[in-house]
Amino acid sequence: MNLKQIPAVKPAAIALMLLMAVTRFHHFGTAFSLPDASLAVFFLAGLWLGGRYLLIALLLEAGLIDYLAITQFGGSDFCISSAYVFLIPTYAAMWLGGQWCAGFSPLTTAGLSRQFAALLMATTTAFLISNGSFFLLSGRFAEGSWAQYIDGVARYYPSYLLATVIYVAVVSGLAVFVKMLSAPAYRA
Repeated sequence: MNLKQIPAVKPAAIALMLLMAVTRFHHFGTAFSLPDASLAVFFLAGLWLGGRYLLIALLLEAGLIDYLAITQFGGSDFCISSAYVFLIPTYAAMWLGGQWCAGFSPLTTAGLSRQFAALLMATTTAFLISNGSFFLLSGRFAEGSWAQYIDGVARYYPSYLLATVIYVAVVSGLAVFVKMLSAPAYRA
């Protein structure tokens, strides 16, 4: 492989990786920390950047952050179980949802509506994969009843969805703002 074959690192990729790095240590957020932005990061990376190398880099980053949070910073290992591997298809669902959205024009109401629907579908799919696999495979739910699962969905799905939608909206708005600031001004 020569230097021309190595993919260029894009500022947007670095920004998304930094966003995940500063938010992933606390999945739910507290008075002192933001909730995890990983789902939005994977969605936006799929939407704006694509490329399997970035997907792999983001997956490795997520794993490394989790490892460091637990081993170096005293984070909880409650979510680490045999279901942890299902974060790969969870994040892939977000990535693919973002890639699918790339074909919709964000400059029209119909395009924005399609992008929003795709974000909701991708996030719901990601939730079902991660939450369902954790419920079934983690060993943390002795009874494993459907009532217990539905209670967990009711408890965690709204914040899972809301945090992702807010992050995507805020980061997208910031990206538009930065793009507007960096565009050359044309005089009539």
